[in-house]
Amino acid sequence: MLKVNKLEKSFDDLHVLKAVNLSIQDQEKVVIIGPSGSGKSTLLRCLNLLEVPTDGEIWFEGTQINSSSSDINAVRKEMGMVFQRFNLFSHLTIMDNLILAPIKRRNMGKEEAKKKAQVLLSRIGLLDKENAYPRQLSGGQQQRIAILRALMMNPKILLFDEPTSALDPEMVGEVLELMGELAEEGMTMVVVTHEMGFAKRFASRILFMDEGSIVEESSDMESFFQHPKEERTKQFLSKVQ
Repeated sequence: MLKVNKLEKSFDDLHVLKAVNLSIQDQEKVVIIGPSGSGKSTLLRCLNLLEVPTDGEIWFEGTQINSSSSDINAVRKEMGMVFQRFNLFSHLTIMDNLILAPIKRRNMGKEEAKKKAQVLLSRIGLLDKENAYPRQLSGGQQQRIAILRALMMNPKILLFDEPTSALDPEMVGEVLELMGELAEEGMTMVVVTHEMGFAKRFASRILFMDEGSIVEESSDMESFFQHPKEERTKQFLSKVQ
């Protein structure tokens, strides 16, 4: 579904991504871990061109999306993004936050969009909040709404950029529960996170990044966490498990 070839990203003199290669298959759950500043979030943001790579190729379903001929807005319809800081529109109600993109970008009728939103809100027990504003919700509730907003577009892949790092500890579980349900339902996911429990339970593959490169990857969670091959991975896991 998604393929990255020799991806490079620099910000002036800061070399953030260094010849990163990555392939993601349909229904895979790829979790990316690593220390702060290792390039995890930059890699994720490059996948849908929120950051434009300095060099390299990004292919989505057979089309190179970082070429001048690519329609990135069409691609982004298929790639949902969940941010660390929710990024809900504060002046819109929860319902209006949910229906805006499908109406504007999917040409969905307003009533159809509302019905879909109500089904999703009912799923997470927040149907009674459809006319509330983001500021009236807890952080955990806002982040779950942000996930629903991405789902409203019927994406083929969801990108999560540290979705629980801005939450109070007691709110983390409700967000991870929804993400786990999506994983079990077969959603293709790329998740940058520090939540090792989520990785151990749901990841089909895990990547460890450091200093702009993928240092180690594995599809065997038990082996990765108990017997990592690279010394840098061992050092990192010894501090976070």
